[in-house]
Amino acid sequence: MDFNLDEKKHTRAAYGETLLRLGEVKPNMVVLDADLSSSTKTSMFADKYSNRFFNVGCAEQNLMGMAAGFALEGRTVFASCFAMFGVGRAWEQIRNSIAYDALNVKIVLSHAGLTVGQDGSSHQIIEDLSLMRVIPNMRVMVPADYVETEKMIEYVADVPGPAYIRLSREKTPSIYSDYDPDFAKPQTLIDGSDVTLFSCGLMVAEALKAHEKLSQQEISAEVVNVHTLKPLPGDDIVDSVKKTGAAVTCEEHSIHGGLGGAISEILCENYPTPLKKIGVGDVFGRSGSAQDLMAAYNLTSDDIVEAAKKAVNQKH
Repeated sequence: MDFNLDEKKHTRAAYGETLLRLGEVKPNMVVLDADLSSSTKTSMFADKYSNRFFNVGCAEQNLMGMAAGFALEGRTVFASCFAMFGVGRAWEQIRNSIAYDALNVKIVLSHAGLTVGQDGSSHQIIEDLSLMRVIPNMRVMVPADYVETEKMIEYVADVPGPAYIRLSREKTPSIYSDYDPDFAKPQTLIDGSDVTLFSCGLMVAEALKAHEKLSQQEISAEVVNVHTLKPLPGDDIVDSVKKTGAAVTCEEHSIHGGLGGAISEILCENYPTPLKKIGVGDVFGRSGSAQDLMAAYNLTSDDIVEAAKKAVNQKH
C-alpha cells in the first residue's frame, strides 16, 4: 500500500461532505449542532436541508437530549460540536439519554486532542476516548484520514445504535486513496516481525513515519490502524503481537483509558507482552501550535521510534 503523507486534508471536511451525500438518500436523517456548524462542517448539510438541521446554540446538554428525542421518533441522528464540550459537558446526557436505551445517535465531534492548538487546555480534550469507551452500548471510532472518515460516516449511518467518532481540527496526512474498510477489525497497514505499532487518528501517519525510521535501524515494525477502539476484537491484537513480541500504542490522547488502555487490557489478560505507550501523560494541555504541542508532549515519529526500541529490548 502506498501512502501520500505529504498530502493533507481535513477529516471534518470529509464529515460535512458525506453528510451532504447521505442527506439525499436518507430522508429520515437529521443533523444537530451546537452553534459550531462552520467549524464542524455540518453547515454543508444545513445549507441544503435546512428543514432537517437544528442549531441548538451553545447548549451541548440540550444537543444530546434533543438528539435522543429525534432518535426515539425513528430518526437517524448526527449530533456535532467540539469534542471538549460534547463529551465533557454532556457526558451524563450521552450516558443516560442516548446510550442507556441504545438510541440511533451518531455523536461526531471535532477539534479533539492537543492539536486544537492555541485554544489551550480549556478546549483540548485528551480524555474523551476513555470517557466514551466506558459507556455501555457505545461504539468508539477514530478515523485516520479524509477517506477513512467518509467511509466511517457512511458505515455508522447504516449501523443501528449509538456511536462516537472523534475528528481533529488540523489537516491529516492522506493514508488511503481507495479503501474498502472492514470496521469489525483493526487494519494492518504494514507487516512486521519485531514490534507492533498500534495507532489511531492522526497518529497513524506518525506510526508510518516511525516504521521507515525503524527499518533504517533494521527493526521491522508492523503498523496497525486501530480505527475502532470499541468493540475491539482481542484476537486480532494478540495475533499481531504473537508475530512481533512487542508493542507500542500511539494516540493523541491520555495514556490512561484510551487506545493504550484498550490494548493493555487485552494483552494483560491474553498475551503479556512488552508494551510502551505514546500519548499524553497525567497532565493538561497548553496553548501552542499543533506541531509544537506534538513535539512538547512526545507524540512524534521520533518518540515512537525510541519507544519501539525500548519495547524490543525488553524482549531479551
